[in-house]
Amino acid sequence: MNKQSNINVLNVTVESVFAGGRLDKFLSDQFVEHSRSRIKSLILEGHVFNGNLKVTDPSYRVKPGECYVITIPALKPAVPVGQKINLNIVYEDDDLIIIDKPAGLVVHPAAGNRDMTLVNALIAHCGNSLSGIGGEMRPGIVHRLDKDTSGLLVAAKNDSAHRGLALQFADHKVDRAYKAVVWGVPKVEAGIIEGNIGRNPRNRKKMAIVNRGGKHAITHYRVEKKIGTEGLLWASFVECRLETGRTHQIRVHLTSIGNPIIGDPMYGSKDPRKLGNKVSTNFGEAVQMLKGQALHAYLLGFVHPTDGKKILFESVIPSEIVALLK
Repeated sequence: MNKQSNINVLNVTVESVFAGGRLDKFLSDQFVEHSRSRIKSLILEGHVFNGNLKVTDPSYRVKPGECYVITIPALKPAVPVGQKINLNIVYEDDDLIIIDKPAGLVVHPAAGNRDMTLVNALIAHCGNSLSGIGGEMRPGIVHRLDKDTSGLLVAAKNDSAHRGLALQFADHKVDRAYKAVVWGVPKVEAGIIEGNIGRNPRNRKKMAIVNRGGKHAITHYRVEKKIGTEGLLWASFVECRLETGRTHQIRVHLTSIGNPIIGDPMYGSKDPRKLGNKVSTNFGEAVQMLKGQALHAYLLGFVHPTDGKKILFESVIPSEIVALLK
């Protein structure tokens, strides 16, 4: 195999060992800085040539001696646009960035939050250091935190890092742990909550443990502290570790065992009376001071997609959650 690359053009000659393979897979294997989906889009858009012949079929079977040229177009401006928002940056290099997200900050633009999101902030902050995802100058978000959840989140700056991180999340090889304050005390102080999570059939805006369909979900939890007075416990400080990463997983699983997260606007409440709890005045006041729900992604660890080294980060619990523990 002979291979050269510059800013806009990639060249590769097919050796006999690769004969018969799909074109998109062959090219993505040779140029690992580009994802297979990116290569496929370049083929479909007419940017791949075999000699003077344009090849637009990603499933074309390559033959020995064929010489392919890929012309890489300039990155498209990111949509959405960058916006200056102060970020708590825990770590950053040429491939990825780790943010300690505050409660109240939306990750992705969507209906109701078209701008001033984490993605807008990352586009503005990273600027030209973004090699781009899928041909756009945008960060690659491989996992999300809900708007009202605080804590650690990683984003990729290029296709190669995005693919490496996404594979680790898909294979459940990422260390993720959360701290939460929940109403009541779980009947079993340490255990596993398991159940498929899908759309709530009675409210499509919510998720639920479902008997049919949904996605397999496993949460490990452990009570670290019981909160209340002697003879009257009204809350618990719980650590949760994820085996899977489903939408609202921790919130749904803890609610399913009767211990919703305090301040959760969808599955819980800030009003203990709705759950039959009696609390102290100080605790009630601390609950009302919460900026989001009492859920914090405090630990994040993975293998760096470029140098292969294991990295691990921890985040300090926000003061308004700490106030609940006192």
